[in-house]
Amino acid sequence: MSGAIFHAHSGMGGKARGEALVAKDGFSARYDLDRLRGVFSRAEHKLAGQSYVGRVLVLDAAKGGVATAWMLHEMKASGVGPAALVLNAVNPIMFQVAAFADFTMISGFEIDITAAIPNGALVEVEPTGARPYIRVLR
Repeated sequence: MSGAIFHAHSGMGGKARGEALVAKDGFSARYDLDRLRGVFSRAEHKLAGQSYVGRVLVLDAAKGGVATAWMLHEMKASGVGPAALVLNAVNPIMFQVAAFADFTMISGFEIDITAAIPNGALVEVEPTGARPYIRVLR
């Protein structure tokens, strides 16, 4: 699996690297996260209790709206945020969120990215260029 590259349809932010935290579940900074402790806090979430700090979140779809923008911005500024967000699907608000928070995000794959990236893999996310991608480093 090392060296595998998966191209996304869209992306924004800067290059990011980290350990992948993967689940076939959604993402809402407002409802899923304890933003002070840096863990998934919603008991029903597949990653409940796990730390997201400095990790590349590989999840199914974005949930929520504009409140996520200031939450991601605040988390990044305080050093309690994920390194990047990699999603199968995203709503237009999440692109506004990523832009406001100066946050790395890619989305839109030909495959289910949550099935392709192994949990715990070291990955690199490159959102710039004509073909944004996530690469498995190890």
